[in-house]
Amino acid sequence: MKIKIHNLTVFFVVAASAVLLGAVGSARAADQWFVMGEQTLNATDPSAEIKTEGSRWKKDVKQVRLAVEGADVQMIKVVLGWDNRADDTLAVGTVKAGGMTAPKDAPGRKGRLKSVKMQYKILGNKPTATVKIMGLD
Repeated sequence: MKIKIHNLTVFFVVAASAVLLGAVGSARAADQWFVMGEQTLNATDPSAEIKTEGSRWKKDVKQVRLAVEGADVQMIKVVLGWDNRADDTLAVGTVKAGGMTAPKDAPGRKGRLKSVKMQYKILGNKPTATVKIMGLD
């Protein structure tokens, strides 16, 4: 009788572990980067404001980063405008074409990003560059 109870206990522990591992794996699979907004920057403009797109739930993210395409961009000042939270000011520096900034955690567990305001300079005599706001859900 003791052997049967021991076997059942081992079975339940293994089954529970498998269920927990499956839940963690599926939660990680759901975390993915997506585009919240994008704008073409002009070399003649010193600043831009990019509004995030989508519903309230599409703006609710864990982390944010910026992606740059087309030219190197010196980001002098970047301000993340959160809904119901204080704005974050980032010191970014230069982002190479095809590169991204380091991820910035949202305030709290998740935050709703409304906009990104930035002062910039396009480097290398290029007329334009594209900046994308990336969110991690």
